[in-house]
Amino acid sequence: MDMVLLTSIGAVSMAVLAMFIRMKAANHPVTIKKIILPPVFMSTGALMFIFPYFRVTSIELLEAVIVGALFSLILIKTTKFETKGSEIYLKKSKAFIFILISLLIIRLVAKLMLSSTIDVGALAGMFYLLAFAMIVPWRVAMFFQFRKMDKAVHVKQVESRPTT
Repeated sequence: MDMVLLTSIGAVSMAVLAMFIRMKAANHPVTIKKIILPPVFMSTGALMFIFPYFRVTSIELLEAVIVGALFSLILIKTTKFETKGSEIYLKKSKAFIFILISLLIIRLVAKLMLSSTIDVGALAGMFYLLAFAMIVPWRVAMFFQFRKMDKAVHVKQVESRPTT
């Protein structure tokens, strides 16, 4: 049970850090690099599966990916962009913080419930897969939404240029 407590404290710390980073990011223009890099960096976490301790069964993998994909729908629906001049920013949303907190609470409750039936290492692997399956579709949706807005901004700039 000590390992479950330690990993839960780690998860809460990471969630708080993510919320602060997200709030700070809303003050800076979004770029394609800022959208794409987080899942790329997170993908290195898959190296955990080299070690048997973290490996999951096919069913556990499927469950984690499905739950992550469902959670990503919430993030996709609540992530919006806005333009300020010729730059694109994430819209600040109080709902986003509540969603992150809710997802964290759901994750902690699930971890406490599942830790008695699933090995802690496999549980860590499942929650990594859940997070990755949540972030990738969300960031892909952000990418397409950003590209659409970016095209509109460029069209607007071209149309507003004086002709000679």
